[in-house]
Amino acid sequence: MYIESSYPNAQEILAQTLEQAGDGVVIVDANHCITLFNKAAETLWGRCRDEVLGQHIGQLMPFAPLSKLIASDGTGGSNPVVGSSMEVTIERRDGATLCGALSVSKLRVEGAVFHAIFIRDVTEEARRREELRLLSLGANETANAVVITGADSRIIYVNAGFTRMLGYELAEARGKIPSQLLSGQHTDPQVIEYAKSHVALQQDFHVEILVYDKQNRPLWISAMINPVFNDAGQLQNMVAVYANITHTKMHEVLQHKVLNAMVREAPLLEVAELICREVEHIAPDVVVSILRVDAEDRLRPLAAPSLPDPIAQAIDGLAIGPDVGACGSAAYWGEQVVATDITTDPRWALHKHLFLPLGLVACWSNPIKASDGRVLGTLAFYYRAHREPDAFLERLSVVCEHLCALALERDEARVNIRKLAFYDVLTGLPNRRRLYAKATQAIEEVMRSGAPLAVLFVDLDRFKQVNDSLGHAVGDELLCETALRIKAQLRECDIVGRLSGDEFVIVAPDCNSHQAAEIAERLLAGLSRPIVIGGVKLRSSASIGISLYPDSGHHIEQLLQHADMAMYQAKMAGRHRCCFFSAEMDRQVQERQALELALREALEQKQLQLHYQPQVRLGDSRLYGVEALARWHHPQLGDVSPARFVPLAEECGLVMELGHWALHEACRQLAEWRRRGLAIPAVSVNLSPKNFHHLGLPRLIADILRQHGLSPTDLTLEMTESVLMDGSPETLSTISALHEQGVRLSIDDFGTGYSSLGYLHRLPVDELKLDKRFVHDLDNDEAARALTHAIIRIGESLHLTVVAEGVESETQRCFLAKSGCQVAQGYLFARPMPVEALERWMTTTLACAST
Repeated sequence: MYIESSYPNAQEILAQTLEQAGDGVVIVDANHCITLFNKAAETLWGRCRDEVLGQHIGQLMPFAPLSKLIASDGTGGSNPVVGSSMEVTIERRDGATLCGALSVSKLRVEGAVFHAIFIRDVTEEARRREELRLLSLGANETANAVVITGADSRIIYVNAGFTRMLGYELAEARGKIPSQLLSGQHTDPQVIEYAKSHVALQQDFHVEILVYDKQNRPLWISAMINPVFNDAGQLQNMVAVYANITHTKMHEVLQHKVLNAMVREAPLLEVAELICREVEHIAPDVVVSILRVDAEDRLRPLAAPSLPDPIAQAIDGLAIGPDVGACGSAAYWGEQVVATDITTDPRWALHKHLFLPLGLVACWSNPIKASDGRVLGTLAFYYRAHREPDAFLERLSVVCEHLCALALERDEARVNIRKLAFYDVLTGLPNRRRLYAKATQAIEEVMRSGAPLAVLFVDLDRFKQVNDSLGHAVGDELLCETALRIKAQLRECDIVGRLSGDEFVIVAPDCNSHQAAEIAERLLAGLSRPIVIGGVKLRSSASIGISLYPDSGHHIEQLLQHADMAMYQAKMAGRHRCCFFSAEMDRQVQERQALELALREALEQKQLQLHYQPQVRLGDSRLYGVEALARWHHPQLGDVSPARFVPLAEECGLVMELGHWALHEACRQLAEWRRRGLAIPAVSVNLSPKNFHHLGLPRLIADILRQHGLSPTDLTLEMTESVLMDGSPETLSTISALHEQGVRLSIDDFGTGYSSLGYLHRLPVDELKLDKRFVHDLDNDEAARALTHAIIRIGESLHLTVVAEGVESETQRCFLAKSGCQVAQGYLFARPMPVEALERWMTTTLACAST
C-alpha cells in the first residue's frame, strides 16, 4: 500500500481510516516500534494505546518477533509474511488467550516504510473447527462401525471403522439398507424383523446378530440404533453403532454357558452337546462333533447333534490310527489334522461314505489334550465346502478345546474321586462303603423274593509274616493276586469287596448253606495254589467265616460281624478252613465283650493286683529276685486267669495300659519293701511286645524308678523271643536305651519260639528264662534234658544268667543244679503269692533254707 506525499495530511487520513476498522490494526515503523494501535486492537488485547505506542512490537507479540519476519531496510524486498495470513495466540492483559488470524501489509507513506498488522478474533471459529476435527477423529478412529441413515433407512454415512470391520467404503454402502447389505446365509431373519419393527416405531433398540462382511465372512456384531429427530419432532436420521463381539461371543457366551453347566454338575454328554450346539450357533456353516478316546485307545462319541445316529454307531469303538479319518488320525498323532477334500484324502478312504451323502466334504480335527499331554479326545469341524479354517474358526476351536479338556478332565477326576470313595485303590475291589451299599441292596432284593443269601468273610493266614519278612511290596502283590483269584471263583451276581488289610468279603445272593460251602471250598483251593512274586514262591492259605441270611442276621452289619466271628473260629481251629456262624459262637463273643468291659473297669478302678513268685539261687538257696504276675479277682466273675485276660488285653488295645500299671505297682511295692527292711534284690515284670515298640518306654521307666528311689538294676524286664526277633528301628532303639539306663533285660520262654543266636549275641540281654515245658519233661525225656543242657551252655558262653521256670520236683532241681543253671522258680519253692504271703514266706521258709 502506498500513500503519496502529494496528498496533504496523508498520515492523518490513514490513521482515521484504520481507527474505524473492525479488525485490530497495529502499525509499526521501520524500527518495529508501534506507531498506531486502533480501537479494535485495544479491545482485542485489553490494553489502551497509550501503553503500547512507541513500544517494540515484540512486547505485544512475543510469539513471533516481527523483526525476523518483515524487511527492515525499506527497500521493499520480498517477504513471506507480507500478503499472507496465519493464526496466532493473543495474550490479553487479564491472562485470557484468544486465537487471532494475522495478516501483514507493507505501507510507504511519504517515503517512509511501515508495516500494518491486521488481526481478527477467530477464537470461536477455531473452537468449532477443533470440535469438528475431534468428532471426525472419534468417528473414524474408533474400532466400532458407525452408520447413519436417512429417514428412509438408507445409508448416507459410514465411518472408517465400518470400512475396517465390514470392508465396504462409503461409496459402496451409500443408498443401501444396512440389513440388506450385511445379511447372509445364516443371518437370523427374526432378528432382522425385530430391528425393522423398532425402526418403524422410531425407538432405540439393541440387537446381537450374525452378519457377513464384504468377503462373505461371518461375524457377530452388537448393534445399538438411536433415532434422531428434527426440531419439528420428525425422524431425520438413524445413528447405529456396531461393535464386533465375535470374540466375546466365543469367550463370554460360550464359556459362560459351558462353565455354568459344569458348576451345576451336568453330565459330560450334556456338556459336550452344549459345546457343539453353541459352536454351530456362533458359526452356522460348521457341523461339530466331540469324540472321547478311552483307555484302550478307541473312539467313543460324546456329542454330534447335527450328525445322524448311524455315524456315531459306526465310529463307536474304532481304534485310533493314522488312517482313521481326521479324528482317528488327530488322536493317533496328537496333532491337528486338516482334510480339505475328504473325497480324495487317503485317511478318509474307509469312512468317507458316511459323510459325503450329507454334503460334508471337508473336515478339520484337533486333539483334546489333558494338562499332562495325554490325548483325551478330539474336536472336529465339518464343512460343506472345500476349505480350511479361517482365523475366526481357529480362535473358536482353541476356546472349545480348552472347554472340552476341562470337561473331560473334570469327568475323569469325578470318576477317580468315585473310585477313591467307593473302591479300594490297591485291588480295585469295592471298599467297605461301596460293599455295604451293594450288600444292603442285595439283602433288600432277597428280602422281597424270599431267597437266601450268604456272607463269606475271607482272611489270609499269616499275612503279617509275609509283610514283615518279604516287604510290603510283595504283600501288596499277594493281595492283588488274591483279589483276582477270589473273583475268578464267583458268579456274576456275587459281590466281592476288600474291607481292609487282608480281609475280603463276598456277598452271595440266592445262596444257601450248601452252595456257600461249595464257594468256600473253591476259594480255599484257589487261594492255596502257589504263586511266585519277586522270584519267591509263596503258598498262601485263607480262613473263611460264613453267615447266612436270615438265620444269622437281617442287615449287612450283623451278617458281617457274625461272618467275622466264624472266620476267627476257623483260625482257632487250625486255619485253612471254613466255619459257619452259630449261636454258641455268638454267646462266646458276648461273653468276651462283657469281659473286655470288665477289664477296662478293673484297670480304671485298680481292681487288679500283683502276686510275686520267688526266684531262688540254686547254689546257696538265697533269693535272687521275685517275678511280678498280674492277678484279677472280679466281684461277680471271681478269679479270672491271666491266660484269659492278658490275651484279651492284647486284642482290645489295653495291654499298654496293663504293662504301665504293672511297672508302677511293682516298683512301688519294691520301694515299700526296701523301706521296711525286706531284702528283696530285684523285681521282674513281663511286658508285651507292644510296650517295647513304644519309644517312650525308657523315659517312662526312668521316671518310675526316680519316683520310687530305685536304681535301674533293681528292675528286670521280661520279653518274648518275638521282641528279640523284631527288626524294627523303634524296638531296637527302645531296647538299646533301656540297656544304657542299666535296666536288666530277660528273654522269657527261651527255646520255644524263633530265637536266633545271632540276634542274641548282638542285643544287650542279661538273662535267659528256660521254658517250663522243657523243665516239666526233664524227669522222663532225654531230648528235653539235652536241650536244657544246651541252653544252659549257651547262657554260660554268652555270660547270661539262666533262670529255669516251672521247677516242681527235687529231681528237676538236682538236674538243673548239676547242669550249671544258676536260678530257678516254681512250685517246689513257692507259688505266686500276694504281698503278705510273700513276706511271711521270706521270714519262715527262706530263713530256714539259709540256716
